[in-house]
Amino acid sequence: MTNAPWLTPHEENYMKAFTAAKAHRDETPVPTAEDEAKLALDVFETPNEIVVQAPIAGVRPEHLDISLSHDMLTIRGKRMEASEAGRAYLCRECHWGSFSRSVILPVSVSFERSRATFEQGVLTVRMPKLGRGPSIPIDVSPTHDSADPS
Repeated sequence: MTNAPWLTPHEENYMKAFTAAKAHRDETPVPTAEDEAKLALDVFETPNEIVVQAPIAGVRPEHLDISLSHDMLTIRGKRMEASEAGRAYLCRECHWGSFSRSVILPVSVSFERSRATFEQGVLTVRMPKLGRGPSIPIDVSPTHDSADPS
């Protein structure tokens, strides 16, 4: 039976739903520090750059690893938590431990001029777009098939 939070203690199925929900919660494993979380982020474009923003509260800048490789940005990090000894969680939604996210960039960017800032728990990576030169036409040459007598 699934959790039925809309039931009130006065309804006959309340205790059955509550007991089933509690059993399900007790059997659900709590994520461990070894599990890696997927970092949430926003990616947007301005006329001159690609910008990636990610809220990463509780992380120190020295625990972040940001890299650009070809057309992919990768952000890795680790959120440290104080000792868990003696804690009996009633709800646990915050991920502590390793996280990462890679995103394919829609245009080529300058590796040398890319910059990252970390302010009030928000990581911002700014990557200037590389200018594209004029398009160069490519001529299509006919191929001569050896089976074609012409």
